[in-house]
Amino acid sequence: MLIEAPPLTLDPRFCVGAYDFKLSRLVYAPLVSVDTPTVEPKMELAESIEARSPTEYVVTIRANARFSDGRTVTADDVLYTIGSIRDEKTTSRLKLRFVDDGLTTLEALDARRVRFVLAHPHAPFVTDLDVGILARPAPGHERDVPVGAGAFVLDEVEGRRGDRWRFRPNPHYLFGAPRVKALTVKVIRDDNSRLLALVGGSADLTQNTVSPLLLDAVAAKPELRVESARSSVYTYMGLNCDDPITSDPRVRRAIAYAIDRRRIVDAKLGGRAVLATGMLPTFHWAYAGEVDQYPYDPARARALLDEAGHPDPDGDGPRPRFTLIYKTSSNRFRVALAQVLVSQLAEVGIEVELRPLEFATFFADVKAGNFQLFTMQIPEIAEPDLYTNFFHSSRIPTRENPDLGGNRVRYRNSEIDRLIDRGRLQVERGARIADYREVQRVLARDLPVISLWHEDNVAVMGRRVGGFTILPTAQLTSLARTAK
Repeated sequence: MLIEAPPLTLDPRFCVGAYDFKLSRLVYAPLVSVDTPTVEPKMELAESIEARSPTEYVVTIRANARFSDGRTVTADDVLYTIGSIRDEKTTSRLKLRFVDDGLTTLEALDARRVRFVLAHPHAPFVTDLDVGILARPAPGHERDVPVGAGAFVLDEVEGRRGDRWRFRPNPHYLFGAPRVKALTVKVIRDDNSRLLALVGGSADLTQNTVSPLLLDAVAAKPELRVESARSSVYTYMGLNCDDPITSDPRVRRAIAYAIDRRRIVDAKLGGRAVLATGMLPTFHWAYAGEVDQYPYDPARARALLDEAGHPDPDGDGPRPRFTLIYKTSSNRFRVALAQVLVSQLAEVGIEVELRPLEFATFFADVKAGNFQLFTMQIPEIAEPDLYTNFFHSSRIPTRENPDLGGNRVRYRNSEIDRLIDRGRLQVERGARIADYREVQRVLARDLPVISLWHEDNVAVMGRRVGGFTILPTAQLTSLARTAK
């Protein structure tokens, strides 16, 4: 399998990047996962979860769950994994998850049952358990590579830059040993080289790494086939709500009306995307489509800019209303998309200076608030509590703590804070749906981010490859059922 960048770690406690999570999940099975067509939780290592009250849960581990070394998965391993995440000295970004849920008691009732007690109701608790479980190491071996219970075992990493990751099947995997005898994940950074490897037969499969502009040509290759499926991946434009220009909701709405999203999807994405009305995909259980929407309307955009005090200084002349700085990653396809957005904004009198940056620099600028516009994607939209991280006022990064949260657009709204807080406390799904429907309505009105689209997940594979299922979260767990 081909990927475009190497993971930094497979330890589920410290994953940050997309490929960290994707490859980690192959090795470390969670109690619960959202790798389902509907992104709703399903039992993995857990056989059942009993809600004894809104603040007390008992998780029972499957009797046949084994780690890759043959050891039984026990309640003690769950205590070790979650305990190491909660440790005050840990640098795990998952730590906040088990702070927010108010976890006060974590105990083993017996070898297979774990009791969780929370200080208050926490609706996302079940999906919070979507973290790979590690076997408790023997004393003195805490720094060894952790043992997991996933479908594969990591054999070795080759290359100074981690360009080749070799896995073997886990014979003790809960749902049956994988069909393949070996799995090699190879990093090829160049788009054309990845495609040549697939055409030449030295690679079998890749997902979401081939430019949409090339997919139709790839589909015509007799040795390859292209498959696509709906996705929960969310592409959006962030606008700095602390900036003197983009802090005005009228300017943000004008920018939204100036973008011809349908034309971009058809021309650049080959039609393989669904226009987004908000963060949640249309098939999500909490999705609400009855919100303010912004179809392409340049005349409306111009009127809003006039209303906001930014008249066109010379009519059809070359002078802009104002200039904005737009930052994006240096990925060639993302830059091509950004250039289209720049040209569309120019049509309503907004001059945009595009600054493509290497991802680490780009992301650091976004966290620091050093932008006016940026475009980014959020993968794995499953639990609507993600609204907390991205829009709650308590999650705005600071200079002292740039990783405090994902509210990088600096959006503040007490009504949204109240709705999000209540949505986390409402255990009954119907009540949560009502709260998140209102969250979607307010965000579509205030527009701290402009929802662009949900790009399809697209796999390119050799004709002989079978059994690979494309998941909405773009996870790779179906590799356990894939073979040639």
